[in-house]
Amino acid sequence: MQSKNHSVKILKNMTLDITLGSGVFEPTGTSTEIAKAVCNHIISPGKTLDLGCGSGVVGLALAKSKKIKGKLYASDLSKDAVKFLKINADRYDIDVDVRSGSIFDPWKDEKFDYIIDDISGVAKRIADISPWFKETACDAGEDGSSLVVDAIKKSPNYLYPNGKFFFPILSLSNSDIILTKANEVYKNVEKLSSHKWRIPEDMMSHQKELFKLKKEKKIYFEEKYGWLLWSTDVYVAYNPR
Repeated sequence: MQSKNHSVKILKNMTLDITLGSGVFEPTGTSTEIAKAVCNHIISPGKTLDLGCGSGVVGLALAKSKKIKGKLYASDLSKDAVKFLKINADRYDIDVDVRSGSIFDPWKDEKFDYIIDDISGVAKRIADISPWFKETACDAGEDGSSLVVDAIKKSPNYLYPNGKFFFPILSLSNSDIILTKANEVYKNVEKLSSHKWRIPEDMMSHQKELFKLKKEKKIYFEEKYGWLLWSTDVYVAYNPR
C-alpha cells in the first residue's frame, strides 16, 4: 500500500508527524479542533477510546499530552486506518489497543472514562463535491447526521459512571438533529469550542446547490465578506438520562 508522511499542528507546542496510507482519511481542521478542545477540558487522565480514529491524530495528541491513563484504545471501520495508527503509535512509543469495526462493535465488553467521537459526517452531497473524501467514503446519510446520532445513542452503554462523551458537530450536516439527540440522551451537553472555516474554493462552483441544501436545513453556513463560512463545534456530554 502506498503511504506518505504528513505533519499536523495540534497545539502551540505540539506537531505530530504521521504516516498516511491511501484509503485512510487525511486529518482536517476538525480533528485538530477536537484534539485541542478535549486536551483543554480533561483534567484527570482516564481510560480513553478514540472512536473513528483514522490515522490516530486525536488519540495520539491526548496520549502525548498525558490525558490518557494506561494504553490508548482506538477503533475505525477501515482496516487500513488501524494498520497506520499502529505505525504512528509505534513512532511515539504509545501503547495502543486498536481494533477494526463499526462504531462500538469492537468494544462490547469495555467501558471508558472518556470517549472521543471523530466519526463526524457531512451531508451526502457535500461529501460528493468536497475535497475531503477523495480517498475514503462518507456514509452519514442525506443530511450527514446518521453516524454521530448513532454513536450518541449507544455511547452511555460504554461509559463508566461520571464518564464523558466528546463529539463534534459540523455545520455541513444537520446540526439541529444531532444536538437534539444529544440532549435526549444526556442531561448535560456543553459546547467546548467553535471554529469557522471557509468553504473550499473548489466547492464554490456549486453555490446554487449549497444554498439549496441550506434552505432545506440539511446544512448551515454564514455569508461574510463575500465568503461562505461553515463551522466545527466540539461538545462534551455527560450524565446519561
